Amino acid sequence: MSEIREARLQKANSLQSKGFPSYAENFIISHTTQFLIQKFDYLENGQEEDFNVSIAGRVMAKRVMGKIAFFTISDQEGQIQLYLDKRLINLNLEKQKLLSFEDIKEIVDIGDWIGVYGTIKKTNKGELSIKVEKWEMLSKSLQPLPDKWHGLTDIEKRYRQRYLDLIVNPHSKNVFKTRAKCISFIRQWLDKRNFLEIETPILQSEAGGAEARPFITHHNTLDIPLFLRIATELHLKRMVVGGFEKVYELGRIFRNEGISTKHNPEFTSVEIYQAFSNYVDMMNLTEELIKDIVFDSCGSLVINYQNKEIDFSKPWLRVSMKDIVKKYAGIDFDSFNGDFQAAKQAVKSINVEFSNKVNTMGRLLNEVFEQKVESQLIDPTFVIDYPVEISPLARPHPDNKEIVQRFELFIVGRELANAFSELIDPVDQRERMQLQQSLRDEGDFEAHCIDEDFLNALEIGMPPTGGLGIGIDRLIMLITNSPSIRDVIPFPLLKPEITSNKNEKLPLNEVK
Repeated sequence: MSEIREARLQKANSLQSKGFPSYAENFIISHTTQFLIQKFDYLENGQEEDFNVSIAGRVMAKRVMGKIAFFTISDQEGQIQLYLDKRLINLNLEKQKLLSFEDIKEIVDIGDWIGVYGTIKKTNKGELSIKVEKWEMLSKSLQPLPDKWHGLTDIEKRYRQRYLDLIVNPHSKNVFKTRAKCISFIRQWLDKRNFLEIETPILQSEAGGAEARPFITHHNTLDIPLFLRIATELHLKRMVVGGFEKVYELGRIFRNEGISTKHNPEFTSVEIYQAFSNYVDMMNLTEELIKDIVFDSCGSLVINYQNKEIDFSKPWLRVSMKDIVKKYAGIDFDSFNGDFQAAKQAVKSINVEFSNKVNTMGRLLNEVFEQKVESQLIDPTFVIDYPVEISPLARPHPDNKEIVQRFELFIVGRELANAFSELIDPVDQRERMQLQQSLRDEGDFEAHCIDEDFLNALEIGMPPTGGLGIGIDRLIMLITNSPSIRDVIPFPLLKPEITSNKNEKLPLNEVK
């Protein structure tokens, strides 16, 4: 037990010995700091207002100067100063059972939660303050906060102990406020356009809708393996088959893949499906939605991200994958006339590395795009017309069966959205799923499975539909100028600091 913790514990016990709780049951708050700061901004220096308030917050700073003390407390909205006068606080001690000025001076530490009652005062130095008449301990902190001058500089500790990060880093608190407002805005935006929010299963017997490796778990009662969903696509499409023409889901997705500044195994996305639409319609919807989100969150369509100016008001480029590869990588895939070996040699000459999995012209094209082009797409760019072999759920292009009606949106070198004209032909869809299943049988655990129930739904009949998925976390990174996805996820996945015994067997229901 640390000396600091022991000293604070003694203070907590001292409160209890005086007949006051160290951990209160409740406290009635009349106003927030933000309300008070805005309402009494007009006060002149030294002016007081006989306006009764009760407010609670965490103590962030304290200065004691004899019979006068100044504390700073923080609530969810901001900070405000407490003006503590020994004479005023001790005035009613004989009439009521109250804590004294000496108590607050000696017992209260930085990090404690306290509640105060008082009136409004602006100090001679112009600091809006609460002139405290009485106070209560709400929660005694046993551990010190990080040094106020240096904050919480350890990046990993910020992620592991997010509560500390939120306490001492105002920017982090603002990030998560922005995240919440953004998610609420998306829901309102879609609801106003008559989209219906649907909740699809997180535990699924078949993990489909994306090329990704799922997490596997086990249901004990049914004695069957289950997967955490890698997308909401196939179930939302079932809803369209059932007659809902505009649906969406905003929720968590789980993929058993790598961790980086752009990837977290658990992330948030919104998937949107609109009947009687194609990928061009979804491009228009995407541009309108993201522009509205950016303006609502930032107050402008021109923002700065990591020293790069992004102008969302300018026309968004729409360009095919082949054309953008030709522009940035210098390789014209049409020039090979289907000669895969010649294409491979050209790709190797520009130092693009690829595995044996890259065994078709379309996969090779995509590999060049990912390695040589993506990072250069800073302004909003729709890359369209993807190879059919990497897009098993998308409608073929009417003029070229080797490509599909699909786009991905890139901003600051990151994929932000993925969409296509949905494949509604059940025969074509079955053939593509069978091909994906064969790849899976050969060891590609990111390939799609055959989902017989989904194929049956398509045979019932699905109207022409456009589908769209937007990564919420990456969008929040952009809006909040955050360099890492971990900065915008409250509790990103991290390897435990203390690992269990390697020989210890996992429970049967443990996610792997």
